[in-house]
Amino acid sequence: MGVRLLPVDVPVDPDRDEARRLLEDELDKARYRQQGQGEAETPEWLRAIYRWFENLIDSLSGQGSVPGWIVLLVIVVVAVIVVLFLVFGVPRLRARSRIRGSGDELFEADDHRDAAAMRRDADAAAQAGRFGEAIAERFRAIARSLHERTLVTTVPGSTAHDVARRAALPLPEHAEALGRAAVDFDAVRYLGDPGDRERYERMATLDAAVQHARPHLEPVATVASAEPFARVEP
Repeated sequence: MGVRLLPVDVPVDPDRDEARRLLEDELDKARYRQQGQGEAETPEWLRAIYRWFENLIDSLSGQGSVPGWIVLLVIVVVAVIVVLFLVFGVPRLRARSRIRGSGDELFEADDHRDAAAMRRDADAAAQAGRFGEAIAERFRAIARSLHERTLVTTVPGSTAHDVARRAALPLPEHAEALGRAAVDFDAVRYLGDPGDRERYERMATLDAAVQHARPHLEPVATVASAEPFARVEP
């Protein structure tokens, strides 16, 4: 990335207004770089850096000037942080936003099927060779079954990993399998994985094991807020 980090015209001892102008110039450059990456708004962390630098200037400028090395040091730090964020932070935020924008919740509000109905739908999809759909439906059946037994409360906004993590509290012996099942759900639901018979049978086996497991009685694990059942279409 061809980014010039160091300003070449920092005065030896800039006064308060000059130091603030230098920082504003550097922040403007940061905003341009950010917009070039497709981000329109200045992030709060960048504004916080500016506020911190203003406070630093005010505290050090009682005699009307700020040591040039302090201005240079802070500008370098700001520039480096911005570059690192653009290189490493923005792509991750975009990927996360794409996933969330696609609806990463496990359920939607209009699905009131019980676990048995979800199992029937999962088996029908598997028999038709739609293993991705079958795996997703079977995981939903597991989640709904846990809800029906009041072991985990699933609501709109719950994710597969929420359910797996919280179900591990009353069912610690199945924690690893539940985590793997959540990964399988995400793979077929969000990543375009078509699934296969082996993973569906593994999910069905886990479903049966969870149904017959004796839970370690703890307070109900709540996922998000108390709302009716929900569903995401495959």
